[in-house]
Amino acid sequence: MSDDVLTADDPLYEELYDVRREAESMGNFIDRDVTPEIHELRAKGPVHKGKLREILGLPVTYERHVNATGRQHYTVLTYEACETAFRNPGLFSNTVQMDPRVPEKDRTGLLEIDPPKHRAYRRTIQPKFLMPEALGWWRNRTIDSIVERLVERLSTRERADLNIEYCARIPVYTITTAIGLHGNEALRFRHAYLNSTSASRKISREERMRNFQLVESLLMDLVAARREEPQDDLISYLVDKPLQLPGQDPRLLTDAEIMTQAKLVMVAGGGTSWRQMGITLFALLSNRDQLEDVKMNRDLMDDAIEESLRWEPTAPYHYRLVMADTEFYGHQIPEGSVLELGLGPANRDPARWDHPDLFDIHRPKLTNMAFGLGTHRCLGMNVAKVEMARGIDALLDAFPDMRFDPDAPAPFMTGGLEQRGPSALPVLLR
Repeated sequence: MSDDVLTADDPLYEELYDVRREAESMGNFIDRDVTPEIHELRAKGPVHKGKLREILGLPVTYERHVNATGRQHYTVLTYEACETAFRNPGLFSNTVQMDPRVPEKDRTGLLEIDPPKHRAYRRTIQPKFLMPEALGWWRNRTIDSIVERLVERLSTRERADLNIEYCARIPVYTITTAIGLHGNEALRFRHAYLNSTSASRKISREERMRNFQLVESLLMDLVAARREEPQDDLISYLVDKPLQLPGQDPRLLTDAEIMTQAKLVMVAGGGTSWRQMGITLFALLSNRDQLEDVKMNRDLMDDAIEESLRWEPTAPYHYRLVMADTEFYGHQIPEGSVLELGLGPANRDPARWDHPDLFDIHRPKLTNMAFGLGTHRCLGMNVAKVEMARGIDALLDAFPDMRFDPDAPAPFMTGGLEQRGPSALPVLLR
C-alpha cells in the first residue's frame, strides 16, 4: 500500500464514516439519549414483551434482519438474562440473521449459522484471530505501519478530526491489507458492500445489484489469484484450510465459502473497530484525569479500552430466534419469537456495576458483553483491541497535549439505537 492511498483526502471518508449519516442511511437514527428510559424499564423487569423501539416510542420502520420481520419480539435488558440467552444457542439461535430466501445448504456465514456447523466454519479462520496472532502477524503485517504513517501525516498539523483522519482509516486498511486487497480498493469495497444490501434504503434495487456484483467479482478474482499464487494474507491462509463438517469427510473450503468468510472480516472489521476506537478516545478526552492516568501508566490502556466497551459498546443490541416454546424470566415465549438482547443495557446493569453510567477505568474488572458471549463471541475482538491500543498509544506518544478543540462544535454520542459512535473528534494536537 502506498502512503498516498492511506493518507489521501477522499470524499468517501465523509460518506462512509459519519455515524449519524450511517444511521440515517439505514433508517434507524435516533435523536435522543434513551439511557434513562432503559434504566426505568430494567427496574420494572429483566424482559419486556415488544420491540424496544415500540416500547420507547421510537420509529419502528427499521428492521435489522429480514428474518425478524413480522415476529413477536421480546426485549432483554439485564446482564443475567442476556448471558442466559447467549449461553444457550440451541434454544436462542443466531439464524435470525439468515436470509430466508437462501437454502439452508448454502448458508455458510458465521453470523447466520449455529453449532455444530458454525463451529466447523469458525475453526477454519479463528486461529488467525487469536491474541498471539493479533500481537504478532496482525501488528507486524498491518497495524504498526498504518498507525505510524497516519501519525506522521498528523505531525505537521495543529488540529484534526480524529474520527475521519485517524479512527476510520486504521481498521479499514488493516483489514484490506490482511485480506490481500490493494490499499486503493479499501474504501471502494466498503462503499460497494454497504450499498449492496437491503439496508441500503436510499438507492435503487438495480444499483444494489450492481454493487453486489462488484463485491462478488472482486473477491472471487482475489480467491482465484491466491489459489494460483499464494501470498502472506488471509485469503491464502483460507485456501489451504480443511473444513470438517459434521458427518462429512474433511475437504478444503470452496471459493464461495472463502469469499463469505472474507466478506464478513472486511465489513465487520472495517466498521465496528472504527466507532469503538472513537468512543474510547471520546471518553478519555472527556475525562481528563483518567486520560492523564493512562498517559502516565500505559498498562492502564487495556483497562480504558475495556471500560469504553462496557460504557458504550458500538453495537449495543444483538438478536436471537427462539427455537421452541419456553419460559424465560417470567414470560411464556412462543417458538418463532425474537429476543432483542440489550448488550448496552446489560453493560450498565446496576446489579453488576456501581454507578454504571460513569466512565471509570479504575472500576473492578468484570466481563462485559460488548463482543457478545458464548458461541458467537466476536471473532475479531483481539485484533480490534490491538488496533485500538496501538492507535491510541501512538497518539499519546506523538501528541501528549492533545485535547478537544474549543473552537469546534462539542462532540457527542450519536447514531442509531443499534450502532453508536461520536459525532466527530475535533482536537488540538499541540
